[in-house]
Amino acid sequence: MFSYYGSKSKIVDYYPPPKHKKIIEPFAGSARYSLKYWQNDVLLLDKFETIANLWKWLQQCSESDILSMPRLKKGDDIRNLNISENEKTLLGFFAQAAQGKPVNMVSSMGEQNMKTAYKNIASQLHKIRHWEIKLGSYDELENEEATWFIDPPYQFGGQHQYKFGNKQIDFSKLANWCMNRNGQVIVCENTKADWLPFLPVVKIDGANHTGTTEAIWSNQRTNYDAVQKSLF
Repeated sequence: MFSYYGSKSKIVDYYPPPKHKKIIEPFAGSARYSLKYWQNDVLLLDKFETIANLWKWLQQCSESDILSMPRLKKGDDIRNLNISENEKTLLGFFAQAAQGKPVNMVSSMGEQNMKTAYKNIASQLHKIRHWEIKLGSYDELENEEATWFIDPPYQFGGQHQYKFGNKQIDFSKLANWCMNRNGQVIVCENTKADWLPFLPVVKIDGANHTGTTEAIWSNQRTNYDAVQKSLF
């Protein structure tokens, strides 16, 4: 629903579908996996209060709330607007593409994004009404039977993008936590990471990088296990 650094919007179809009624995203971000399977029970958790507050606010918004937001142009400063903090946050994520924190100045791409963003968001508000949204750290979650879609800040890359980036993550601890979840576990990374035995998924070009290869680890068999074996 909003632009975010590391979003899976372009590659969400590459990940296995949920095998459980409930989806849990412990590093919620823009929650593209949950949006794809929005009819499921969904629990979003994020340590970044700005993200948690934004999702909670969107959950309460009407279509008219979104459609009446200001149309901005390149060079506009969001700080000068007489609107709520959550509205400024949403605009701040569209102001420049693929940011891990909202920005204040609108770029030319941001101006273009805002021409279609409001209608897109308004049309999807019904999808998130039933979701549960929490502020907190991944290791505070109850270990319940669910589909766990785990998309943390990556081990290598993007360290300056997020409020709580990879420097704040103990990847050995996270690996152990992932391997001990109940249910289906899907972990996202790129092929540079070594904290789990990740398998390559697809090569992508992002807004701030080129030629990285997305990777996956799962506690259940995926199509990428077969691809990996066929290489040897």
